[in-house]
Amino acid sequence: MKVLVINAGSSSLKYQLMNPDTNEVICKGLVERIGIDGKLTHKRSGKDDFVLETNMANHQDAIKQVMAAITDKEHGVVASMSEIDAVGHRVVHAGEFFNDSVLVTDAVLEKIDQCVELAPLHNPPNILGIKACQEMMPGVPQVAVFDTAFHQTMPKEAYLYAVPYEYYEKYKVRKYGFHGTSHKYVASRAAAMLGKPIEELKIITCHLGNGSSISAVKNGKSIETSMGFTPLAGVCMGTRSGDIDPAIVEFIATKENLTVSEVLNILNKKSGVLGISGLSSDFRDLLGDETPNKEKSMLAVDMFVYHVKKQVGLCAAVMGGVDAIVFTAGVGENTEYVRKNVVEGLEFMGIKIDPVLNKERGYELDISAKDATVKTLIIPTNEELMIALDTKKIVEAK
Repeated sequence: MKVLVINAGSSSLKYQLMNPDTNEVICKGLVERIGIDGKLTHKRSGKDDFVLETNMANHQDAIKQVMAAITDKEHGVVASMSEIDAVGHRVVHAGEFFNDSVLVTDAVLEKIDQCVELAPLHNPPNILGIKACQEMMPGVPQVAVFDTAFHQTMPKEAYLYAVPYEYYEKYKVRKYGFHGTSHKYVASRAAAMLGKPIEELKIITCHLGNGSSISAVKNGKSIETSMGFTPLAGVCMGTRSGDIDPAIVEFIATKENLTVSEVLNILNKKSGVLGISGLSSDFRDLLGDETPNKEKSMLAVDMFVYHVKKQVGLCAAVMGGVDAIVFTAGVGENTEYVRKNVVEGLEFMGIKIDPVLNKERGYELDISAKDATVKTLIIPTNEELMIALDTKKIVEAK
């Protein structure tokens, strides 16, 4: 089976053509600057990259160029788009409508559109990507794979906020959680690495990158996660503040003569480790040997570590224990300092890592110390493969 995975952003579009039966990536690429001028970078294993710069007014133009690259006689990988069996689309927000991936129908598209106000920057381009593929690939099954779906198993006491209940009834104000595709993938890989059914395990998954979230996965289901109504909540991140006292919003707005929207923009784009360090949102910059203002840079990293450690403890508490902790995504997979300091002091929980193994990065590895009773794992996330696998499952079941 050949599955085209599409991840459409506001002005960009990532794609991978995959075989979910073998996990093979046949080709992949990135379209940038949609609506501005347009650039496509197309990659195949063992071949030079193909780069095309051409005007792309919208996502339909971008999809056309992707299809042309995939089928091109010189740098393509299939003779025609008829060889592609299905398309899997990453969709950020499903609200409470879907708790799993679904075959796209007009009714499904309508529900995704109803969630636009919950994800105004993400759902509109996701919809555009689906519609463009529907038009260009008539009759080919389209599947929506949602970031929020995995967390729909959280109990009501976990996902509700202690605000008047009518706000939940009228506006669906609640915790949704994000990065669900990543948490689902690495939890399943952790179970495979441990050689146990996921239904018997308590796993803490730490998706640590520019955006970060930590989830408690008990018996294969998410029962708690750090992000909330939006991806702003939870641990401090690259540019996001994470959890703060909500009264701070009004206080800053009054002191700085700003609107609520302007304060939220600061909390989303100018806070987190960038806001504390005053230097960068990239942990490589903050941990570099030549980093200027090293004290503030290390304070930013240590604040991040502290928040993640605190969330690990929370997840262990709500699950009544833990069998494994997983580190994934850019920071989690690659940053020795973060992993070391997150687990430091958690020996009372049975968590202890081997300092030599912890120096490794970027591939699946058990870095637990020999006397640890809880496993600590590095597992590179693969959201595209998860989307392809879900797409295969949905299409074969229809």
